[in-house]
Amino acid sequence: MSYSSSTDIRRNASPFLYGDEASSVARVLESGQYGHTDVTEEFERRLAHYLRVPDAVAVTSGTAALHTALVAAGVQPGAEVIVPSMTFCATVQTILAVGATPRFIDIDATTLCVTPDLIKEAITDATTAVMPVLFGGRAIDLTPIREDLAHRGITVIEDAAHAFGSRNPDGTGFVGSDNSVLTCFSFGAIKNLTCGQGGAVIPRTPDEAHTLRRLRLLGIEQSQSERAETTTYQVGGFGLRYPLSALNAAIGLAQLDHFDETAVTRRRLWRAYRTALSGLRDVPLIDVGADRAVPHLCQIRVPRRDEVFAHLRKAHIGVGVHYPPNHLQPAFAPWSRSLPATEQAGEEILSLPFHQHLTEADIALVVHALRAALEATTITPQA
Repeated sequence: MSYSSSTDIRRNASPFLYGDEASSVARVLESGQYGHTDVTEEFERRLAHYLRVPDAVAVTSGTAALHTALVAAGVQPGAEVIVPSMTFCATVQTILAVGATPRFIDIDATTLCVTPDLIKEAITDATTAVMPVLFGGRAIDLTPIREDLAHRGITVIEDAAHAFGSRNPDGTGFVGSDNSVLTCFSFGAIKNLTCGQGGAVIPRTPDEAHTLRRLRLLGIEQSQSERAETTTYQVGGFGLRYPLSALNAAIGLAQLDHFDETAVTRRRLWRAYRTALSGLRDVPLIDVGADRAVPHLCQIRVPRRDEVFAHLRKAHIGVGVHYPPNHLQPAFAPWSRSLPATEQAGEEILSLPFHQHLTEADIALVVHALRAALEATTITPQA
């Protein structure tokens, strides 16, 4: 069977547009104002309204969100930040950007997420922050160690790049609604909600929101609207240039109008994969907690992953690997340590095509090709 005619299964991910994005961007272009404008501020208000939180601070990317969150939390050079190795390298790079030290920890093999016990075991006197990664969209319950972290003055900064729209573990609110946690989202091109490029931080307090807004615009104190009414501005402290443009915010506003539909579609497609994969032996599907998550990835674990990957790519199936473990990367070698579950996952995880362009027929074709790849690598897939 040939798969070369299906563009949807040839790619691992692709932005999904609803048709309103072009007109939303066109209005910004016609205005002649393309930087941080009232369109950006409207996007922030709409984000906060959707998540049912008091505020949201939009920035240029998920990486910028993590960076500004670390700075706002007061993470200093020489401090230690606990972080899973199983994440995109951007998470770790932001720790290095503030001069802190990453302390890599292992993951739960079934979820690819950290656990409270793994975090607790890694805490040292130098630990200033912990950055759990909500892998694939799955929220993490830190209730068992929440009080201990607060007592030690350790800030929790959630890397929720995969998890916009997912529910907290107790189901009572969205990820980002816990006001004891700094939550960081990404709105990159292939995220569940896209701005083309963008991100946001959900602050814990009004003062923290003010700090984040100052940080994202070179330390300037005044808001966009306030600066329009004055002849000068005041630089109140250290800052970066991370404001989200109105063009990107316009895309995000159009996406927000349809996000409930996005959530339903992504859950339906993930469950379709779960059903289609149920007939394959020894090919576990990574559990994202789809009843509460808005899944971002659909991943399996397979023996001889690289061979299976090659067979699927040859069959024009857009598989990927998310992610090569960071503690094994040359750039992060000084902080490497033994992480058995992460290292095994790094050899076995395989991301299947997963995006809203897919149909259930596409999913059936992917699983058919996967079965053929398993057979070709002498892995018997029969249940």
